[in-house]
Amino acid sequence: MDTVESVKQVGVLVPAIVRTRQEGGYEIIAGHRRKRACELAGFATMPVIVRDMDDDEAIIYMVDTNLQRETILPSEKAFAYKMKMDAIKRQAGRRTKNLSQVETNCLKKSSGVILAEKSDDSKPQIFRYIRLTELVPNLLAMVDEKSIAFNPAVELSYLTVDEQEIVIEAIELTEATPSLSQAQRLKQLSQANPLTMEVIEAILTEEKKDPDRVVIKGRQLKQYFPSTYTPRQMEEIILKLLEDWVKKEKPPLQ
Repeated sequence: MDTVESVKQVGVLVPAIVRTRQEGGYEIIAGHRRKRACELAGFATMPVIVRDMDDDEAIIYMVDTNLQRETILPSEKAFAYKMKMDAIKRQAGRRTKNLSQVETNCLKKSSGVILAEKSDDSKPQIFRYIRLTELVPNLLAMVDEKSIAFNPAVELSYLTVDEQEIVIEAIELTEATPSLSQAQRLKQLSQANPLTMEVIEAILTEEKKDPDRVVIKGRQLKQYFPSTYTPRQMEEIILKLLEDWVKKEKPPLQ
């Protein structure tokens, strides 16, 4: 809506990027939000730049544009990196198809290196993000909601789909999420034998070695909130109450 107001006042300052479609018209590569803002602002047209791009060039440009957003979810970043890496690999394959082996070896550069060259994230961190695409949707949603930390989620991505579904059930049952060390152990155990609910539950209910951490179980909180409240809503209210308490209890300055 901020963009809508900006468009109403000054128009679209940065043209969208589009390419022509074989069936007619144009396909937006970058500028979907600007287009929607123009529609909501009542504009019939918007400025664009038409570029000749193949599919992989369009994907890379689109991903680079999206990664520059100020706020981006871990899942969005994960799939963006994966799309760009796949596109870079396809481009590399076409470029080296008709070259000699010596020329191919000189030109070859890993897709991870290419990604890292144009990103604020290191090559290992990019691969960690891409691992998140192996998570089942519910686990990935927990990462976006910050219910599960990033690094433990990366370790959980190595579990099978069935094991990940059991982890979700265990999290709901125990009201606990795995720490990094617990997630690493689950990964190691999974490589030896399929994980069972009993094994996962036993690991999740272990006492975590964090003396500064305060844990309030969901069932303890639910008695104070309507059943429709999400964990995030409960967290926001608790923090607001704590802020009010601090303001009230804070002694006046001498």
